[in-house]
Amino acid sequence: MTEPRLYDAMLRHHLAEHRQMAFVSGPRQVGKTTTCRAQSTQYLNWDNTDDRQRILAGPGALAEHLGLTRLSAGRKVALFDELHKYARWKALLKGFFDTYADDVRIIVTGSSRMDVFRRGGDSLMGRYFPYRMHPFSVAELITQALPDPTHILRSPSDLAPARWLALWEHGGFPEPFLKCSAQFSRRWGTLRAEQLTREDIRDFTRVQELGQLAALAHLLRYRSAQQLVFQNLANEVRISTDTARRWVEALRQLHLGFLVRPWFRNVSRSLRKEPKWFLRDWSGIEDEGSRAETFVACHLLKAVEGWTDMGLGQFELAYLRDKERREVDFVVIRDEKPWFLVETKLKQGPLSPALAHYQKQVNAPFAFQVALQADFVDANCFEKPRGPLGVPAKTLLSQLL
Repeated sequence: MTEPRLYDAMLRHHLAEHRQMAFVSGPRQVGKTTTCRAQSTQYLNWDNTDDRQRILAGPGALAEHLGLTRLSAGRKVALFDELHKYARWKALLKGFFDTYADDVRIIVTGSSRMDVFRRGGDSLMGRYFPYRMHPFSVAELITQALPDPTHILRSPSDLAPARWLALWEHGGFPEPFLKCSAQFSRRWGTLRAEQLTREDIRDFTRVQELGQLAALAHLLRYRSAQQLVFQNLANEVRISTDTARRWVEALRQLHLGFLVRPWFRNVSRSLRKEPKWFLRDWSGIEDEGSRAETFVACHLLKAVEGWTDMGLGQFELAYLRDKERREVDFVVIRDEKPWFLVETKLKQGPLSPALAHYQKQVNAPFAFQVALQADFVDANCFEKPRGPLGVPAKTLLSQLL
């Protein structure tokens, strides 16, 4: 059983419009290989011994294997899967692209560190466009069409109740979402956590104390939607504060979760250091309030990263908090200016005073208090700038990505 993806349309558009390579990164089991294989004509997987030998033979041998030295109808699309496990993968791609870019389109995928390879200088600059792949979201389940570049927000549309419930209970990763089985989801989640701590951490970090890092990963699975105080984490795992920071960053790179940092421009007495931590998979979070905030955080991150990757602007996700402990869960930044604020609640209720306080301070056009359990309303949340507004999550999230 399969489900069409927004990223199918992204890759089709990329391959039709750009000669640059497409670098597709994202969490393990988010559907990268399935999506990319559907758009490719040739597939090479570093984990396959035969393919590895072809890759190690160099650009010329690859071109021969892919049929680039022979006349053919149409342009080939080559997919390199998990290529970043090869130590010299950037040099290989640079040589291959510079020689054969007019004859082949190239997609490169990887589950870990594909979105952080720029450090230390990037020999591939100008030769690729990155695409960060996310699990299913409300908007993607409604439509897989690319947004209009002149108006990136979608019209509100109601997601079928059974699909909303499946997304809330089983998460947005394709297999558990499509299976819709509590037993399968529990087994899938346990296996994914084990793979991350036993395989990914070992393969992609230089950390020697794997047991302590696994203990930190275990702690973070119960801290979603919470501020991280690195000194406290360090004390619990018995490591230094600097080590705690590095290890949290490693787990972020491995897509266990992500950090949302405070926005402090134009915010008096704001916090500047303490990030909030969110899991990539909200389905296993027992506390409903934390699950609701993580659910919304994942949707907002997908939107800001997707809009940015498609060249629709420069977007960021942050949160607001000051030393008086006034807080708003999220602020979406568009081209360095606050665009809309989001406070998450399970049910409809009185608006948080912090929304009006911060909307005035940062001069954001929109401020929403989002209720997860509220019924869909067929009205545009962004029809006109106004003061704080209570909106159903089913409405707001359908307008994103």
